[in-house]
Amino acid sequence: MATRVITHIGELTTNDASLGDGTDLGRLRDAALVMDDDRVLWTGPHARAPAADEMIDAGGAAVVPGFVDSHTHLVFAGERSAEFEARMAGRRYDGGGIGRTVEATRAATRDQLRARTQERVDELRAGGVTTMEIKSGYELTIDGEARLLDVAGEFTDEVTFLGAHVVPDEYARDREAYVNLVAGAMLAACAPRARWADVFCDTGAFNVDEARRILLAARGAGLGLRVHGNQLGDTGGVALAVALDAASVDHCTFVNDLDVDSLAASRTVATLLPGAEFSTRSAYPSARRLLDAGVTVALATDCNPGTSYVTNMALVIALAVREMGMTCDEALWSATRGGAKALRRDDIGHLGVGARADVVVLNAPRAAHLAYRPGGALVTRTFRSRR
Repeated sequence: MATRVITHIGELTTNDASLGDGTDLGRLRDAALVMDDDRVLWTGPHARAPAADEMIDAGGAAVVPGFVDSHTHLVFAGERSAEFEARMAGRRYDGGGIGRTVEATRAATRDQLRARTQERVDELRAGGVTTMEIKSGYELTIDGEARLLDVAGEFTDEVTFLGAHVVPDEYARDREAYVNLVAGAMLAACAPRARWADVFCDTGAFNVDEARRILLAARGAGLGLRVHGNQLGDTGGVALAVALDAASVDHCTFVNDLDVDSLAASRTVATLLPGAEFSTRSAYPSARRLLDAGVTVALATDCNPGTSYVTNMALVIALAVREMGMTCDEALWSATRGGAKALRRDDIGHLGVGARADVVVLNAPRAAHLAYRPGGALVTRTFRSRR
């Protein structure tokens, strides 16, 4: 297998604490990295770089691990810019617009959904995302959710069943029947197509008892667990996620002291989605509070048509630094290794020897430019493992 070496790296962030400066960022300066099509083979000083079949001169640029976007809703039809305009004019977000996307998505053909998903994936890739999770959740029927998962599976292995997004209009007067459907026939059809199951456990969506029932059924079907929790209020989603050892609980906008302590003592990652607060003009969660308590934090785009139509991880990093109390290094770690932990993966999100060869070369001398230059064209080149 052919090898390549990236030389003259001004700042190499490996996220491997055994390398470089010994911090969690594992940072080396005046460095080089050797990889093949699948894996990282060597990192170290530029002057000691071994020979390879291909040499790429980084010219003093910074190199970071590929971003891991552990929370997206990429498979949908339609758009909801009118809602965004209304919120910017002062209307509060209440979660009610999902039904409009459900209507548009049900009406779209599979080819249309595939084409639009490809566009969004391409935008994420152009910004340095090398691994992404994709959820269903915009058809809310047995065949429809299966269809969305099939489309998502064309783009990633990290596929999440989100039949429990909201209760669709046709079940508005019989919530229990819809919960039975999601935990029963819909789950049976969708579990073979997914790795994860998720529930929106929050105001206007599913309560803790409903969410627990669906998640336990999903775990019994062999799926890993994820939770949308505490976005709209202190509604018990965080506690439920920790109790069920969910891989992540996402949003965490409203958390109490017990939630924070429980997260810190658990394996559950708190995935923060600042694009949602930006797009809904809501209060941002405090990443500083979580980090100081020892909680593992991830950052993700939450790309969706209603509340975070964001396909740029650098913007997410900038918002986390500016609005949520993170340092530039903490935000970078959370958008890479933190995202990997939210997917319970140890082969991505870092550039230690043996990691997947997911490597991003920046148009900048330091990774801090990801927050320092919001909106800039910061990714020069992305390498993604072929495996």
